[in-house]
Amino acid sequence: MIHSYQLNGYNIVLDVCSGSVHVVDPVAYDIINLYENTPAEEIVTRMLEKYGDREDVNEAEIRECLADVEELKQAGKLFTKDIYEGQAFDMKNRKTDVKALCLHVAHTCNLTCEYCFASQGKYHGERALMSFEVGRQALDFLIASSGSRRNLEVDFFGGEPLMNWEVVKQLVAYAREREKEAGKNFRFTLTTNGLLLNDEVMEFANREMHNVVLSLDGRPETHNRLRKTINGQGSYEIIVPKFQEFVKRRGGKNYYVRGTFTHSNVEFTKDLFHMADLGFTELSMEPVVCAPDEPYALTEEDLPVLFEQYEILAREMLKREQEGRPFTFYHYMIDLQHGPCIYKRISGCGSGTEYLAVTPWGELFPCHQFVGDPKYSLGDVWKGITHPERQEEFKQCNAYARPECKDCWARLYCRGGCAANAYHATGNVLGTYEYGCQLFRKRMECAIMLQAARQFIKNM
Repeated sequence: MIHSYQLNGYNIVLDVCSGSVHVVDPVAYDIINLYENTPAEEIVTRMLEKYGDREDVNEAEIRECLADVEELKQAGKLFTKDIYEGQAFDMKNRKTDVKALCLHVAHTCNLTCEYCFASQGKYHGERALMSFEVGRQALDFLIASSGSRRNLEVDFFGGEPLMNWEVVKQLVAYAREREKEAGKNFRFTLTTNGLLLNDEVMEFANREMHNVVLSLDGRPETHNRLRKTINGQGSYEIIVPKFQEFVKRRGGKNYYVRGTFTHSNVEFTKDLFHMADLGFTELSMEPVVCAPDEPYALTEEDLPVLFEQYEILAREMLKREQEGRPFTFYHYMIDLQHGPCIYKRISGCGSGTEYLAVTPWGELFPCHQFVGDPKYSLGDVWKGITHPERQEEFKQCNAYARPECKDCWARLYCRGGCAANAYHATGNVLGTYEYGCQLFRKRMECAIMLQAARQFIKNM
């Protein structure tokens, strides 16, 4: 299976199952697209009819190109057969050790973001803070459930985790005490809206947090529209100076400034470029996922605009790279040469199996987007998984689990997509959130084009 497309002046052919990417001239592009279903002599005739007026195209050149395509096919770099489908479910049915926890240290928040999937941090329940005792048991559960895995990941999440900062610090200290005796290495992430960032938090986070996610939606008018304080005021003016100072002190360590775009700012690149101009170089911007009747919900009419926005973003990234002021966009970060491995490509994101969310009272859920849904309560940090039948559903989430994915060229990049998005869109974790699929495919086309363009620029 191949996927071919033209973007930013490049003719790109992706061999889906081998991952090979070919950037070719128009003649080769047309030949490859005809190759599997058209006799060679007909291809020659059609290419001469189409390109016969070009001095550099003749029958000999066309036949040489046909031979090159066949050589690539024999080498497993074009029209490669799918050998992974039969392995997907067997691989997912292996014993899965837990490698990551999302610790909901605070089911409360000091913002009232209208689009918050967590109902302003309460997750449709009561406000609560995780105690040190519950958090400690969660870390013990992670160590005990991680098998031979050495690197373990813990994300301090909310609501707003800085509203329970003392417990965050205590849990980091406890993990550092345990990791040597247990033969583990903890990597911590903090996700924050920034209102409570201060010198102490910055110093601690820059020392202990492997990654920090900073929530900012872009320009003041965009951010303040939906991300208000409990007093109904915009939060942009409060958090941006803090974020800038924090990143300045971070010293090159991992961070992301992460935004959400909605129907109100479908031209989201204006917000991304604003964030880049503020000095933030590690950026992410996610589409809102919400009920379709919300005023900020994305619509079908928004799709062409969003596709164009992703192309604008890719071109601007190339431009800024050449000008010496690059920035990273999370969804365009792909490695075409070294990974990820095929197991990760086909086995899904790991929610409900390798990755679990923990509520303030120690209840386990497949991920943060399922928290509060009793149908997906898996157990708790004392007893472990007490509803394995619910976990089984997530073991089947992979790149081949959905019939709609079978002929999708991007399936080995999305790994089957987000189970939570599928569930909220269709009522089934094995459903298909087609709107998200369309955005994902566009992002991948742009990401692959970026890699190709960088290689061309490098070789100039």
